[in-house]
Amino acid sequence: MNINLAQNKNLKLFKLISEVAEKNNQTVFIVGGYVRDLLMKRKAPTDIDFVTEGNGIDLAKAVSKEINPTLKVSVFKNYGTAMFKFDGLDLEFVGARKESYAEDSRKPSVETGTLEDDQKRRDFTINALAISLNKENFGDLIDPFDGILDIKKRILRTPLEPSQTYSDDPLRMMRAIRFASTLNFKIEENSLKAIKKEVERIKIVSMERIMVEFNKIMLSEKPSVGLKLMEQTGILHLVIPELTALKGIEEVEGQTHKDNFWHTLEVVDNISENTDNLWLRWAALLHDIGKAPTKKFVEGLGWTFHGHEFLGSKMVKNLFYRLKLPLGTDMKYVQKLVKLSSRPIALIDDGTSDSALRRLLFDAGEDLEDLFILNKADITTKNSSKQAKFKKNFEYVALKIKEVEEKDQVRNFQPPISGEEIMELFNLKPGREIGILKEKVKEAILEGEIANDKEEARNFVIKEGQNIGLILA
Repeated sequence: MNINLAQNKNLKLFKLISEVAEKNNQTVFIVGGYVRDLLMKRKAPTDIDFVTEGNGIDLAKAVSKEINPTLKVSVFKNYGTAMFKFDGLDLEFVGARKESYAEDSRKPSVETGTLEDDQKRRDFTINALAISLNKENFGDLIDPFDGILDIKKRILRTPLEPSQTYSDDPLRMMRAIRFASTLNFKIEENSLKAIKKEVERIKIVSMERIMVEFNKIMLSEKPSVGLKLMEQTGILHLVIPELTALKGIEEVEGQTHKDNFWHTLEVVDNISENTDNLWLRWAALLHDIGKAPTKKFVEGLGWTFHGHEFLGSKMVKNLFYRLKLPLGTDMKYVQKLVKLSSRPIALIDDGTSDSALRRLLFDAGEDLEDLFILNKADITTKNSSKQAKFKKNFEYVALKIKEVEEKDQVRNFQPPISGEEIMELFNLKPGREIGILKEKVKEAILEGEIANDKEEARNFVIKEGQNIGLILA
């Protein structure tokens, strides 16, 4: 089968690589994801992998020199690979190789091989496809494992025996699940059994590499596809046991509670319809993690999860640390949304005070809209009338908050009187009194005792300062 590359926007580049390889007496092939996505008519990736039955580093240097002698080539001698950037593309060249693995490592021992050897070491048949760039058969598709058929059937299958494939490099288990989620493919039955069998091997993979694949699952159109497969194979329990701890329904005195694990997956899918923000999706994933440790049956009340939002937000830090996720702004954002996740529900009552609305505005700040996206995603009832009622309630709260915000301006609150101004009023040096008075001003504004106004705040500070024995300068 020949792939007509005449209309491919990279044709000139492919022709140049073909000519350079011929001059160097080397063969060259496009391999991997670029070929797969080309055949699937997906958006072309910006990274293209080339395999040569020869020295990949030498070919990369020769090609880059032909394009532009000033191009910088990054060389990775241990892996026999070299790469450079050109025209918005990441081009990587590697010599065809055979691989063998030690039991305690996913880093292979490598030796020179043929294109066939290189295709055998690939993770899935759909990624083992190659297109020849050689003069005698330019554009020919080389498909020794029926990858084209698997694309048509939308299945993920390994070129070699699946247990060996996953045992050799356990990251491939996560990649299988990621491709199932992002491409909407099924993992072939024997392959799925092999993942379950080899699941413990995932422990030798660095958490950073696992999270790269996990975040791609989280960014897929319907993350629950991948999350369910992770749960089904046992990987999720090994990686994020805080989530699998939410599984199950208990019954006491005829009273049950919903299964918070499957509810969480619904929430993640719901929120994914409305945002591509990875960390907002993470907030949806973790919004109920505090429910497993706070679950309690109370006589007369039934099942309770008191304080689960507060505990859940504290759990986020340890979880991010263990998963090697960023511990700065992104983590604090997720913590904040988990902690506030139930607050808007409590404000639906008509009797809600303006001070409660002001406090939510103050606490949520610029993330208030994201909090409401999370709240709406949290509505998983299948009863359409209930669903409509809940959404209408949130719109009502949003309207009330908007009114308070326009009046009191407390979102992203900045004190109307500064610490320096307070020091000047009472001729004070920096000290605890300044912090006490600033906190009193904030509380007075949030409680509606004074307006968010400089003059009112100044008069309030004078009064409160005198009450604690301070004398005006």
